[in-house]
Amino acid sequence: MHIPLPLHSLYAYTGGKQFNPAQPTAVFIHGVLNDHSVWILQTRYLAHHGWNVLAIDLPGHCKSEGTPPPSVEEAADTVVALLDALNIDKAVLIGHSFGSLIALEATARDAAAHPGRVRHLVMVGTAYPMRVSPALLELSVSAPFKAIDMVNSFSHSTLAPPPSALGPGTWLYGGSKALMRRVLASNVQVNLFHAGFQACDAYRGAEAAMPQVTCPTLFVLGQADQMTPPKAAQSLIDLCAKPTVVKLPAGHSLMTEAPEGVLQALKDFLKP
Repeated sequence: MHIPLPLHSLYAYTGGKQFNPAQPTAVFIHGVLNDHSVWILQTRYLAHHGWNVLAIDLPGHCKSEGTPPPSVEEAADTVVALLDALNIDKAVLIGHSFGSLIALEATARDAAAHPGRVRHLVMVGTAYPMRVSPALLELSVSAPFKAIDMVNSFSHSTLAPPPSALGPGTWLYGGSKALMRRVLASNVQVNLFHAGFQACDAYRGAEAAMPQVTCPTLFVLGQADQMTPPKAAQSLIDLCAKPTVVKLPAGHSLMTEAPEGVLQALKDFLKP
C-alpha cells in the first residue's frame, strides 16, 4: 500500500488486508538498514485478528519515496503525517531499535495535537541514549559490508532458533545480512547505514518526550542483546508513566529470534 503524504509517497505492508477505518491501526517502524519485512509474523497475525497493519518502509528506504530522515525527530514527523493522511483515530505505534525512538518521539509529538490518538506504545530492543561507537560509524561509510557483518554478530544470540520467524532452521545471520545489503543498495544517493546510525547516536529528546507519553507503554527487551542491553532501557522505563516490561531469551533481532515471544507480548499488551 502506497500512502501519499505531503512531500512523498510512503509504502506500508498491510498483511494482505484492505485498510478498514473502523478498526484500530498498528504502525510498525523498523530499525537501521531494515524494512517492513522484519515484522512478518507479528503483522500477519494482527492483520487477521481485527487490526489494520501498516508496516512502513522509512522514507528513502526500499519501496518508500523521499529523503531518508536525518534525525529521529524528522522520522517521527513522517509517522504523524501518516496518521493524519489516513485519518486514523485509534493507533498503536510499535518500533524496533531506531524505530523505537521514532515511535516514542511520534507519540509525544502527536499527544499535543491529537490527545489519545496513540492508545499504546511498544518499544522493542530499545535504549537511551542509543550511542553508536565511533569505529562503527566510520565503518558504516568506509567498509559498510564489514560493518554489516559486525552488527549481525552483535545482533544475534543464536543462528537458527527453532522455530524462527520464517520456520525452523532458518539461518538468521545470513538472512539478516542479505536484508541489510539489499536495503543499503536501495538508495544510491544516501548511505542509509550511516544516516540511521547518526540519527540514533544524535538523539537526545527522550527525557522531554517520555513524560509526554500518557498511554500504556510496552518494553520488549532481549536478555542477550549486545546492541541495546536491557539495562540501557532503564532510564526510559523510569520516566514512563505506565510501563510494562517483557524480557525474552534473544539478542537484538527479537522479531526473528523470538517471534512467538514478541507476538505473545503484543497480544497480551493489546488485549481490549
